[in-house]
Amino acid sequence: MHSEEILIVYISRTNNTRAVAEMIHERVGGKLVKLALETPYPKEYDAIVAQVAKENEENILPPLKTKISLKGYKTIFVGFPTWGMQLPPPMKTFLSENDFDAKSVIPFNTNAGFGIGSSFETVKRLCPNSEVLKGFSTQGGIERDGILYVMEGEKEMEVRKAVNQWLDSLQIFSSVSFLYENKAQGKSHGKVSF
Repeated sequence: MHSEEILIVYISRTNNTRAVAEMIHERVGGKLVKLALETPYPKEYDAIVAQVAKENEENILPPLKTKISLKGYKTIFVGFPTWGMQLPPPMKTFLSENDFDAKSVIPFNTNAGFGIGSSFETVKRLCPNSEVLKGFSTQGGIERDGILYVMEGEKEMEVRKAVNQWLDSLQIFSSVSFLYENKAQGKSHGKVSF
């Protein structure tokens, strides 16, 4: 597998899921994409909670500003926080609007300590003709309590170690070597073996 066959798509409100997405990207390469909505969610916590609850209750899929062609990608990581013990509606939109047939889908999650809820099961349901591999979850911030970005210092090192162990456990990268170039920084990372 080559890094150009890997896509990492995520949604992140407080940047904890973004931090995990970047850890995965550093390790496996590929294209990293943050989902954006046509109409962004409100900034205020209670307002977004109310809007997401309504979207979940009424099965509303909010329109995405981000458009991604999955052509050429074989492995797609999907990252998201747990919202209302469910998969965030924008990720439901992304999974519903794209064809994941014959692709490997790998979920990853940050949460406020209550776990993944039904989110990983929803990923499986929305990607019925793909291979959904073992997901990763870690505790991020607790926005409700005003604890936002936590992926720094000792917490960042602990999560990075857990992400690497999880990626190793997937065994899809274990016997693969590829040339991974970080064009954004203009330097080659050389041959990467997992």
